[in-house]
Amino acid sequence: MLRRHFLLATAALFALPAQAQTAWESVLDAARGQTVYWHAWGGDPKINDFIAFVGQEAQERHGVTLEHVKLASTADAVARVQAERNAGTLTGGAVDLIWINGENFAAMKDQGLLFGPFAESLPNWRYVDVAGKPAVVTDFTLPTEGYESPWAMAQLVFEYDSARLPEPPQTLDALKDWIIAHPGRFTYPQPPDYLGLTFLKQVAYGTLSDPSVMQAPLDEASYEATIAPMWAWLDAVTPALWRAGKAYPQNEPALGQLLADAEVDIGFAFNPGRASAEIGAGNLPETVRTFTLQGGTIGNASFVAIPFNAAHAAGAQVVANLLLDPEIQARAQDPNVLGFQTVLDLSSLDAPDKARFDALDLGIATLSPADLGPALLEPHASWMVRISQDWMQRYGVAQ
Repeated sequence: MLRRHFLLATAALFALPAQAQTAWESVLDAARGQTVYWHAWGGDPKINDFIAFVGQEAQERHGVTLEHVKLASTADAVARVQAERNAGTLTGGAVDLIWINGENFAAMKDQGLLFGPFAESLPNWRYVDVAGKPAVVTDFTLPTEGYESPWAMAQLVFEYDSARLPEPPQTLDALKDWIIAHPGRFTYPQPPDYLGLTFLKQVAYGTLSDPSVMQAPLDEASYEATIAPMWAWLDAVTPALWRAGKAYPQNEPALGQLLADAEVDIGFAFNPGRASAEIGAGNLPETVRTFTLQGGTIGNASFVAIPFNAAHAAGAQVVANLLLDPEIQARAQDPNVLGFQTVLDLSSLDAPDKARFDALDLGIATLSPADLGPALLEPHASWMVRISQDWMQRYGVAQ
């Protein structure tokens, strides 16, 4: 096993220009023996297991130890880096790597709290599908400029049990009518949970007269009038939600459990392969299927970033590069592991690596790329900061 990894790493290294080879060799040398503290959401056992596997690979291939610091919210890691900067801790920080995107990335980039740029210097960057998946270099309208490295693609899909619901609603208006006609059978996670906010983005896309305005920073002068159709949609459905909109699931696993327990008829996830993975694990019935709405659903990339004061920046770069390794990307796309969509351009891979993806059975409930439909761009982060605050005032309940 070690010999195989050595050969793969050597081949990747010598595919680089001489100057880049030397620079990466220096990173590898500095990384060996380091312990990288990766602050990442810890709410999904499958993701936790995957991170543990990456840690095993990092140790075996490069002598890097990976510690998963499990977060309830990415904002917790951002706040820690901010606190360290404010306290004058400019080196030796406690956070080496963060699973991040959206407003958290925007805040850290704006405040100069990121190490880099580093992403495009990673040896495995050459496999990333920049042309076909522009979200890998644009995070919620903000150019990443190499300060974060992508590791997974995601797109909102709706999940339903075809045995109970043969024909799911295919548009936002049809979904509203269905919710009202079937009280108690639909809900969404309570914002500021990321999946709950994603659902609000989807509603905004389907109700605003010109959703493209959300690609620019929020304009306070026009905000109330612009967003009013979204509130009208939510006002109409809230009394008909699960528990009459007086309680909400906390996150994606909690919503998935409601679907598994037949407490709701439609759920959703930001992972197109989640339903197939849960069917394979015996947690969902084999009759569960997925669908998207006409016109597309919200999509984005997950990234890792390195704080400016990371104690183990070399090891963090090694882990970021490992996450782009075709073998590990194929493992992440396996619905029996995660079912995440790859950030790689499969046409750029050599035959053995491409064969890893070709051999994957994406699962009975996973839509094909053609059926998945277009991925709608994430809005500018300023929109969701304000919408989240306003949602709490209008509908928020204590957990």
